[in-house]
Amino acid sequence: MKLLRSIFTARRFATNSGLRSLERNFKITRLNHVSVATNAVDKQRTFWSDVMGLQVSSETPQPDHGVTTVFVSLDNTKLELLEPMERSPISAFLKQNKDGGMHHLCLEVDNIRAAMEHVQKCGVRCLNSEPEIGAHGKPVVFLHPKDCGGVLIELEEA
Repeated sequence: MKLLRSIFTARRFATNSGLRSLERNFKITRLNHVSVATNAVDKQRTFWSDVMGLQVSSETPQPDHGVTTVFVSLDNTKLELLEPMERSPISAFLKQNKDGGMHHLCLEVDNIRAAMEHVQKCGVRCLNSEPEIGAHGKPVVFLHPKDCGGVLIELEEA
């Protein structure tokens, strides 16, 4: 029932906002990663490597983003484990979700500026006014979760 309600809401949103009539001048190329926030990245590394048997990167401090990242490799995508540093936007998420959890989805796009322009024309708010350099060293922008069905979405230029 919840799925049907979501589909109905998405169709109503697309129809009412005119999304179907706007031409896109960018392409979503793939799911880059699913991001998981945690207060214990070391425990998460052990789970994903020892229990699940996946290849896990070392911890990489990202002071510009206020997090330490670990990437878990899968055949078709990655998981990004995020642990907050001293000043981090992830801290607020973890205050509401004590055990951690999914934080955002990252989609690759072939043209970040065209993607930003398109989503803004469709009424979707970007959380940053200009692309910023993300953890992979590529331009990224985040889309407001209230405009994306409750999901924080990161767009990353391929």
